[in-house]
Amino acid sequence: MDLSNILAVAGKPDLNELITRTKSGAIVKNLVNGQKFPVFTTNSISPLSEIRMFTTTGEKPLDEVMENIYKVLECKPTDFDPKKAENAELFGLMEKVLPDYDTERVHTSDARKLFHWYNILLAAGKLEPTAEENEEHKETVAEKPATPAATHAKKAAAPKKAAAPKSSTQAKSAPKRTTTAKKAI
Repeated sequence: MDLSNILAVAGKPDLNELITRTKSGAIVKNLVNGQKFPVFTTNSISPLSEIRMFTTTGEKPLDEVMENIYKVLECKPTDFDPKKAENAELFGLMEKVLPDYDTERVHTSDARKLFHWYNILLAAGKLEPTAEENEEHKETVAEKPATPAATHAKKAAAPKKAAAPKSSTQAKSAPKRTTTAKKAI
């Protein structure tokens, strides 16, 4: 998952995706309602790839935390509304997702925002594994030895493709004509 183009803009409750950069800022698209609007350099803009969560051993990047939530919740949204949830629900899930989070530095508002952002990113399809992550997963699966019965079943289940007949009488396309325009004098 790549969160480098996802931005949190101060004063805006939802997350935004960077569309393009301009001289005076950027054009972004709201991930909830799809509305496009300009953001200027005077606004406080934070890419999610630069945000970190406090842990007892240091700081953990937000994309790793989001990946942990994605795995723990099995690709589903939270069971509760993060904005209205009780502290026990928020920090109970926080314990599962990030067991070594710093209890003194991670506040309730941080946990609410984290799970709210997770739900937004999940609904927008931004938490799907990237092609590189899929490749890594395929490599780890490929390293596992396959049983002979499993490989035989795969071969038997694969449909055979019929070869297309070759025809030498297929019509060839005519060469393209190019013309040059004469300059008016």
